[in-house]
Amino acid sequence: MKKLVSLAVLTALLAACAETTKPAEYGTDGFGEETLATETFNDTYLMAAAPRYYIGNAYKVEDIQYIPTEDYAYNQTGMAGIIPTELNGTKTSNGETYDMNQMVATSKTLPLPTIAKVTNLENGQSVTVRVNNRGPFVNTRIMDLSPAAAGKIGLTNQSKVQVQVLPEQSIAVKNATIGEKVTTTVEETTTVTAQPAPATSASGDYSVQVAAFYAEDSANALVQKMRAYGDATVVKEGDMFKVRIVNLDAPSARRVIDALRSSEGMAPGLLKNGRWINADSI
Repeated sequence: MKKLVSLAVLTALLAACAETTKPAEYGTDGFGEETLATETFNDTYLMAAAPRYYIGNAYKVEDIQYIPTEDYAYNQTGMAGIIPTELNGTKTSNGETYDMNQMVATSKTLPLPTIAKVTNLENGQSVTVRVNNRGPFVNTRIMDLSPAAAGKIGLTNQSKVQVQVLPEQSIAVKNATIGEKVTTTVEETTTVTAQPAPATSASGDYSVQVAAFYAEDSANALVQKMRAYGDATVVKEGDMFKVRIVNLDAPSARRVIDALRSSEGMAPGLLKNGRWINADSI
């Protein structure tokens, strides 16, 4: 009888061991390969060159003006929503095709493309996204995410998020898009030598806005480079530091805009007597 009991116990122990070691495809962390795969993002897609590098001019949503700018120190909180699925396959503002299954997002002001980290402040979950379209065109949200990106952070309708630009990745994808050598710091991107014809007017009505930053150091670094194009200065408005080339007449402003577009890959804005006008109106 004792032998029969021992044999039964031994059989049970062997069965338990076999069941414990059965899933050989599982890793030491206890996650299956499929689970682990969902925790990564597609670097190749995120960092691919875009059809064009797009910033765009100032525009309004209702009565609020938005000025698209390069801002590698961007770190904002606000509400985020989800891009409608019916937009899948449509063209984005920088010429890409919107793919709702990729980690992509919209922004009212960030250059396209930009790489950013988005954190759902309701649960702490984060996702890295490629910002490749303008929007949302409502003032209550700062960003909309693709359904795939929203799902990664548990966003099912609207949530408060933190959006942080990743500078090195954003600079790299910009350079890949405009065909420049990849650099690794913000400062290095402001050392490309440009040789446009300098503006000659000293008392014109026009100003060309090159960029706006929340960080004064970034604005001061860029203004040194922009002096190759004319009377560059930093203008503080609210909590932003705006780099402008001022005191231009119409022909000089036109030359500066064309030079910035062709030599720097920028999309400058234009002001006349302090008021925004279409950059192609002169």
